[in-house]
Amino acid sequence: MTVLSGQITVKHNYLLFPVTILFTSLLIVACSSKEASLTADQAVIEYDLLYTLPKQPVDYDAEVRPVLENRCVVCHGCYDAPCQLKLSSPEGIHRGASKVKVYNAARITADEPTRLFIDAMTTEEWRQKGFAPVLNEGEAGPRANLEDSVMYRMLRQKQLYPQARTGMLSDDFDLGLDRVQSCPKLDEFDKYAAEHPKGGMPYAMPNLSHKDYSTLVHWLAQGAPMPQDSQPSKVAASQIKQWEAFLNGDDNRHKLVSRYLYEHLFQAHLHFAGTDDREFYRLVRSATPPGEDVVIIPTRRPYGEPPGPTVYYRIVRHQGSIVAKTHMVYELSDKRMQRYRELFFKPDYDVAELPSYEATVASNPIKTFAAIPVKSRYRFLLDEARFFVEGFIKGPVCRGQIALNVIEDQFWVVFFDPDAKIMSLNDKFLNDVADYLASPAELEDNFKLIGGKSYYEKLFQKYARTKDSLSADFKPVKLDEAMDYIWDGDGKNPNAALTIFRHTDSASVNFGFIGDYPETAWVIDFSVLERIHYLLVAGYDVYGNLGHQLNTRLYMDFLRTEGEDYFLVFLPADRRQAIRNSWYQGIRQSDKDAEGTTSWLNREYVVGYKTDDVQRELFQQIEHRLDKLAGGGDYINRCLDDSCIPKLGQNVQRITKAMRKAAKMDGGIVQFLPDLAFIRVRMGGRPEDDLAYTMISNKAYKSVSSMFEGEQIGERRDYAYDTQTIVSWLEGAYPNFFYVVELDDIEAFVEQYNNIKNRDDYEAFVYRFGLRRTNEDFWLNADWFNSKYRQEQPRLSGIYDLNRYQNR
Repeated sequence: MTVLSGQITVKHNYLLFPVTILFTSLLIVACSSKEASLTADQAVIEYDLLYTLPKQPVDYDAEVRPVLENRCVVCHGCYDAPCQLKLSSPEGIHRGASKVKVYNAARITADEPTRLFIDAMTTEEWRQKGFAPVLNEGEAGPRANLEDSVMYRMLRQKQLYPQARTGMLSDDFDLGLDRVQSCPKLDEFDKYAAEHPKGGMPYAMPNLSHKDYSTLVHWLAQGAPMPQDSQPSKVAASQIKQWEAFLNGDDNRHKLVSRYLYEHLFQAHLHFAGTDDREFYRLVRSATPPGEDVVIIPTRRPYGEPPGPTVYYRIVRHQGSIVAKTHMVYELSDKRMQRYRELFFKPDYDVAELPSYEATVASNPIKTFAAIPVKSRYRFLLDEARFFVEGFIKGPVCRGQIALNVIEDQFWVVFFDPDAKIMSLNDKFLNDVADYLASPAELEDNFKLIGGKSYYEKLFQKYARTKDSLSADFKPVKLDEAMDYIWDGDGKNPNAALTIFRHTDSASVNFGFIGDYPETAWVIDFSVLERIHYLLVAGYDVYGNLGHQLNTRLYMDFLRTEGEDYFLVFLPADRRQAIRNSWYQGIRQSDKDAEGTTSWLNREYVVGYKTDDVQRELFQQIEHRLDKLAGGGDYINRCLDDSCIPKLGQNVQRITKAMRKAAKMDGGIVQFLPDLAFIRVRMGGRPEDDLAYTMISNKAYKSVSSMFEGEQIGERRDYAYDTQTIVSWLEGAYPNFFYVVELDDIEAFVEQYNNIKNRDDYEAFVYRFGLRRTNEDFWLNADWFNSKYRQEQPRLSGIYDLNRYQNR
């Protein structure tokens, strides 16, 4: 329905009942009643209320929540939700919206945190923090519940001004992540609607269906009733009692270990053995002991000083929808508790006194937890290495410009063996150099830029020189013997081999070696893994100021280089510098190579290479070392001929052969492709039997040492070395585009894809196989991808985020 010059034009995409005569009669009655001032749009409201409002309350869980999840939470589910409006839980809906942006790299002073379920617990407390309602909070009644609801009026605006149904969206739609946000309050909405007629919700996405729209309207008209928070299941309740007893022991060792566990698991979605796949919990600090209601201690960082002398570690149920971009699952069970006892309580050590919460101490885990044996801490991290690496990918930074611009687009990660005789696994050595391992997290939100960088750079160099001097007498080992330094996952732990994909400012991590042999790789020791967690997860403040964010970004550059240098140590000395130089081109040629920190480059550690391609030979040796944990070979991206493709069934074999050809696309053409594209291959039967693939564009960089976007377009990029990786599952949390292909068209899909030479060719390809934001089947397929994810990963899946979906 469109209102033009005081007239009402009824369009087929609005009427819930196509009874035009009935509607016209209603409008006449409404306009001639006591309320002679009733506007045309208000008459539509009357129509909705009088003729379609159900007598029974709309069921939130069965009817409303699915619509919110599939149409609203896809953009409103994290810190980067427009206007901080998180629609993933009743608490988020009641909290409402704010004009303050969480992501603001230019702020001079830190903002007050506004973390849901932490920084305020009631709607009134959120109002005091400046959040405005999106629901009616005035006099109740069906009509008032709609007229005085920003949420309804946003939905209604989309109905009044539906977007185009074909082609690309016009330039009227600003789809940038840093776009200006209006965030109108109720008394500002009329002005907003006049200035932004196409600004209704879902923004820049197809209109809601008749059914979905009416469901939300009826629910809002009824006062938006929502259920109480879910309580722990019986199975979980008994386990929570056991775990809270374990975590709240009275002696110093229990207190130190529990603090260590909390500071590493505070962001986890905990899952208890034997509970439903979608039932998750959080570990929190409370001012109250087990048995009493939880009272959250809302410190800015997990190691912030609590207000009272006693901290209790409590477990509460996660409320609301699960979104992929923040979903990090950590399993708790009797087996896990036994593992903790083995790691932290079986070794003989004393905790004479508990460490301080002073920022200079608490931000440095090497100092804070020095009493706990380093091998115990390292094995704890290795047990779930993917989870901890995923922390800086999915953690406090829903948008990872600070954390992720420092890494390459595709690389492999392995770890030093916890029994290897290396300095970073020596308690005395780490304690001696602990002061050198301080990071900018100790500055908290003090505004320090150049001075901060210089100070921590010097500390890093002292640490590097100390390691370098102590390894001067190292006797080289043969290549096969050097593999003993690489953790093999104890033969069964898949965390031993990881692949990280970076998609601009988001990323993902998965088990095994995926894709072609990468340009770089990391070999991580305990110190690097621990410091990454405290720099980018425990110590990172998304509300922090420019100084905090920039210093965090600069220090992560050191940690990345440390992991890459450990990989280089395994290569021949006479080849090491050339390989390193190829990685650090242009402005990536950093100043970390200060005098006295790079003598290791010319020192031989590993000998016995038999080929000229030493980097590939090392990769293959590591693959052999890890055996099946490396993933068994990537038959789409690293397969040289059809002989390495396993027997997968005739149709899957056909698709695999086609995808192998598509994976060969590389070079400058990759710049026209989405970072992350989901493919649905329709198999001709039931929708659940269709297959999903992901096309990942790996962009090459001369430098990943700058956080400024302008350099990414010019001198940072190295287009000639761009590559593609294709996987037979859904990878990542932020799809940039969808393709839908019939099985019989799979060869034509790949042929046209591989023949893309310019932007016009790509547009032709999208016209045939792509789903633009205007496509009438967009939501149908978006729902399918979410459903397929749940089908393939019932516990690890979450709702995909569409904020980065491109306007192709």
